[in-house]
Amino acid sequence: MKLPGHGRYDYIPIHKRPQYEWPGRTRLAVTFNNNIEYFAFGAGLGSDSTGAPAPQSQRNYAWRDYGNRVGLWHYLDLLDEFGLPGAHNVNSAVLEQCPDIVERLNGRGDEYVGHGRTNSERQDVLWEEDEARLIAECTEVLARLSGRRPEGWLGPYIAQSPTTLDLLKEAGYRYVMDWALDDQPVWMRTRTGPILSVPYPLEINDSPALVFRRHTGRQFAEMVIDQFDEMLEQSRSYPLVFAVSVHPFIIGQPFRLRAFRDAVRHIVRQRDKLWITTPGEIARYCEALPEGTIPGSG
Repeated sequence: MKLPGHGRYDYIPIHKRPQYEWPGRTRLAVTFNNNIEYFAFGAGLGSDSTGAPAPQSQRNYAWRDYGNRVGLWHYLDLLDEFGLPGAHNVNSAVLEQCPDIVERLNGRGDEYVGHGRTNSERQDVLWEEDEARLIAECTEVLARLSGRRPEGWLGPYIAQSPTTLDLLKEAGYRYVMDWALDDQPVWMRTRTGPILSVPYPLEINDSPALVFRRHTGRQFAEMVIDQFDEMLEQSRSYPLVFAVSVHPFIIGQPFRLRAFRDAVRHIVRQRDKLWITTPGEIARYCEALPEGTIPGSG
């Protein structure tokens, strides 16, 4: 029996891969990934605080808009408190609607990751020409307002069409985070050359954990700590990437941020053993490693 496949990467189990280290002779890279999103009012797609499908209304629009008005600023203050770099998966529409966000992110020198035009739409349902236009429009806005071209991409709803990887490579993107296949970066094939998959979490992610699975903020913090502690131990054997993903309208609620701050404090106590960085820096480092080090590179 031959099942449909994708042909984007080969199966190589982690124990059969070359060894390498991250900068500073560390073995665990750490990234904090934040999703900054913008939605249509009363139309399109958008999650609901109940976790169940619901019509778009002023209630769930306002719940999500809390993130851009309040929650994001609490989250950025937390990054400042611990001296952490930030990576933000950004809808281009939010930058045009909320210029104060641009000013704060640019002032911090944070990384912008392309995240479509708005999370009111998905790209995996578009024809190839229309998806290419979506990528181009998002890229132009992020480059113009941030002053630098985005190098990485995470699709709205972590969705891809059969040609997304090809379109992103052709648009000049160096890495993607839509494939949660590994705890190490992996090179993936496209029709015009390789693109890097940088680990991004589906599990250590506040949206599925807190909204859809209904975990508490304290339970999520425990998940973050357990994931970190176990991966720090595993990194003695393999170089790994520990990643956290949050949304400011979810984690930015004060009762959740309180618990999340405890988890961040736990992580930074081990700072001397970690490379705390961004997905873009991981991609640049992997590009410079000898051919054959990262799976798919040779």
